[in-house]
Amino acid sequence: MFTGIVRELGTVESVEGNGDAVRLRVRAPETAERTTVGESVSVNGVCLTAVDTADGALEFDLVSETLRRSSLGRLEAGAAVNVEPALRAGDPLGGHFVQGHVDGVGRVLRVDEEGLEVAAAPELLRYFVEKGSIAVEGVSLTIAALGGESFTVALVPHTRAATTLGEVSIGDEVNLEVDVIAKHVERLLQPGYDPGRI
Repeated sequence: MFTGIVRELGTVESVEGNGDAVRLRVRAPETAERTTVGESVSVNGVCLTAVDTADGALEFDLVSETLRRSSLGRLEAGAAVNVEPALRAGDPLGGHFVQGHVDGVGRVLRVDEEGLEVAAAPELLRYFVEKGSIAVEGVSLTIAALGGESFTVALVPHTRAATTLGEVSIGDEVNLEVDVIAKHVERLLQPGYDPGRI
């Protein structure tokens, strides 16, 4: 579980392999120091399991589901990434509940002094509400406005400086995770849903 509050900007050191198996190495000294093998770390909004945490870097194995649902397979050495260690008991919950389970990839349509406009698939947009929460590249944001095929988010100067969102350009792909509460409500309201039947 995460909050969408990025704790460190990491740098991709290597992306090895292709197809169904990729090993990703990210330099993130602060996060690596507090992470042990087997713990979860969010990288650009994707919950990954650390398989190595030595020498100020984290290594992760990316499987086909992760590569299909997110933009991580398109990372290259030198790229900056948003890094957030898993939430621990007693940590402040400053953003919203983020699972690190990316629902899909959006495309940046507009970048201006206010923020970003991002195109998203209809199957994702149905979960969005104005002033609701959305995780973009693992960053907890508030939906400022909704269009028929897109949404906008405002970016304060701190968010631009402390995350990769300050460097995105038109056409860039971004990982999106909708509010998990909306998905549960939809499931409960489906006709014929019987909570006693598995």
